[in-house]
Amino acid sequence: MSSQASSQLSKVWFVTGASSGLGRALVEEVLSRGDRVVATARRPQVLAELAGSVEGRLHLIELDVTRPERVREAVAAALSHFGQLDVLVNNAGFSILGAVEETDEEALRATMELMFFAAITTTREVLPHMRARGSGTIVQVSSVAGLSTAPGFGAYCAAKHALEGVSESLAQEVKPLGIRVLVVEPGSFRTSLFGSAFRHVPAMEAYGATVGQMRDWVKQMDGKQAGDPAKAARAIADVVARPSEELPFRLPLGGDAVEQLRAKLAFIATDVDRMEAIARATAFDAKP
Repeated sequence: MSSQASSQLSKVWFVTGASSGLGRALVEEVLSRGDRVVATARRPQVLAELAGSVEGRLHLIELDVTRPERVREAVAAALSHFGQLDVLVNNAGFSILGAVEETDEEALRATMELMFFAAITTTREVLPHMRARGSGTIVQVSSVAGLSTAPGFGAYCAAKHALEGVSESLAQEVKPLGIRVLVVEPGSFRTSLFGSAFRHVPAMEAYGATVGQMRDWVKQMDGKQAGDPAKAARAIADVVARPSEELPFRLPLGGDAVEQLRAKLAFIATDVDRMEAIARATAFDAKP
């Protein structure tokens, strides 16, 4: 098969937050399968060594996804370079730890800006192209925290819950247009999210027994997480390759994710069951 014919058959992925962790692992996995990648990051030069061995299939773009005008320019540059975008992966993010009272307005807004608003901005920029082609897959890298919660992760959970909520509505809107949405919910993986990509807020003594214990756990777990980013990337690529009728909406990754999500679903079901009679009793009385 000629290189031109091969490029026509391969998919083009647009990946944010591609310089490290799951983002980088996904870039490497996709390239190994013969697909093409637009890898965006604040420091895309750290991926430069990959470009020389993939025969023009990797295009690097410096991008701060919290700046909508830069997102618009990056998507336009990607389309100009490869002519199409088949898979968008909104992966850029960081971790933040602090009780709700400890987390100031600036930190909360910065969390929402990157992991909610930026992902939606990028999605909206790509959607017109996917609609015109009648195909495409949007991958939202959420977290087990997109459904579950823990003390100290209020800001992070809020952003991921919001991302999952809008993505579930989006999936229903774009399905008739040939566009698919996949929400990825990783548990603990061995990336920088527990290290250099972790943001801490000043601690208050009042939350030592709850958030303080979580801080200790994060320090102990850094570099020891069970999840392998390379295997997570392989799982994502495998699921994206499935036909539409076999594509799930949610993809949990890691045994801890499965356990936490099942516990959250059981917690919700318990409250619904316990309060069902009260809930149903709020209707207007039937007229005689």
